[in-house]
Amino acid sequence: MANWIPLDSQYPAPGVVKELAARLRAGGVLAIPTDTIYGLAADARSAAAVQRIFAVKGRDEGKPLPVLVGGREQAEELAASLPAAFAPLAAAFWPGPLTLVLPARPGLPPQLLAGGASIAVRWPRAPIAQALLAACGFPLTATSANRSGQPGCLSAAEVEAQLGDRLEVIVDGGPAAAPQPSTMLDLTGGEPRLLREGAVPRSALAPWLARQ
Repeated sequence: MANWIPLDSQYPAPGVVKELAARLRAGGVLAIPTDTIYGLAADARSAAAVQRIFAVKGRDEGKPLPVLVGGREQAEELAASLPAAFAPLAAAFWPGPLTLVLPARPGLPPQLLAGGASIAVRWPRAPIAQALLAACGFPLTATSANRSGQPGCLSAAEVEAQLGDRLEVIVDGGPAAAPQPSTMLDLTGGEPRLLREGAVPRSALAPWLARQ
């Protein structure tokens, strides 16, 4: 049974955040609220921690994991190069529920990329996620906190029902901020390509998707 840790969604207690960051630095996997549905957070730099994510979710190891970053600079450190659309899209939608797929910098854990050459990054708006990223100083995995093939979780109770026997800690930050996952744009080609419509509607991205 997972240990529930309540945390105010707007004003997370610094002492609790420090404790959670220590768990992440030690290779732990946490279920946390984000600015969309609940997600599974682990040290994205650690191959062992990333492997635990796949085990918790029962996820196909051929599928890469998205990543949460603490700002544009951290996203740039994960990218081999920055497509032209990155700066205007990040300026318009970050922090927020838009995931941008970028060419991956060499040396990242291969499990994170599932053997591919790109990485999906997002700077979240949620105070709990931002506080954890700041306390850790490294990017965190951002995959949804659910068993693969099952619906995304909108509360700590739903996470408990699906993954309580596989997790050590569930951070209870109240109801999910949005009922859908982040919107995902692929910037690795010549033009931005919509991979998944989610919390950011397609209409808001119209200036960048006009040629699709």
